[in-house]
Amino acid sequence: MSRRPEYSAPPEIFYNEQEAAKYTSNTRIMEIQSCMSERAVELLALPDDETCLILDLGCGSGLSGDVIEEQGHVWVGVDISRAMLNVAQEREAAGDMLLGDLGQGLCFRAGAFDGAISISALQWLCNADKKSHNPVKRLHAFFSSLYACLGRGRRAVLQFYPENADQVELLTQQAMRAGFTGGLVVDYPNSTKAKKMFLVLFTGGPQKLPAALGTSAEQQDQIECTARKQRLKRLRGKGPKSAAAWIQEKKERRRRQGKETRPDSKYTGRKRCGKF
Repeated sequence: MSRRPEYSAPPEIFYNEQEAAKYTSNTRIMEIQSCMSERAVELLALPDDETCLILDLGCGSGLSGDVIEEQGHVWVGVDISRAMLNVAQEREAAGDMLLGDLGQGLCFRAGAFDGAISISALQWLCNADKKSHNPVKRLHAFFSSLYACLGRGRRAVLQFYPENADQVELLTQQAMRAGFTGGLVVDYPNSTKAKKMFLVLFTGGPQKLPAALGTSAEQQDQIECTARKQRLKRLRGKGPKSAAAWIQEKKERRRRQGKETRPDSKYTGRKRCGKF
């Protein structure tokens, strides 16, 4: 199994000049990025007779921006990699682009955008690349500021590659905490290569999730992101845990959140002697 790029280096270092060059020379990467961008714009469900202003989160070299432009809309992009933005400038990408860290929040006027998309960027926010990074706080800053800069009744479609189910839960919980409704749309859930996950978020109250590709109408692999359903899912069918298992789970959760956690030992979860 290849190592996930998030574990190789922080995004501003991983996406250096050599890596950025692949996004203009590797036809397979360009094709995949374009296809996912087209799907993300489709899930935004923008009006046909209106030119919309779209926010591209993790815009990179501007490949997703090209798709937005082809659909007749204008866009503004944000990315943490200066090398990727330099490539976008060399390609003469049409959108306005800013250098910035999504985990620090977005500094745009309230209600400025008609929609937002993100391709393969969201999972980077789940990592603590620095001692000062707390994934929960960074995700809250990101989703809260994203909610604020979207217009009422608009959508954000975020394509990402989660490492595990816990990461999906962390992302959806923080999105709901920021005020979004919506859920997960999984295209081609039974295919290893074609499977793609989109977090489709709504402002202005609950809406019906779009249909996923590669599934029947009765068996769509969509996860409704409401706090009640998440709680029931965690509790249903689970027996009582031992003290050691409960402690271990809590410690693993703290590590995933980037918090300082005591190392495990053979005494973890053991009952202390009364004479101690």
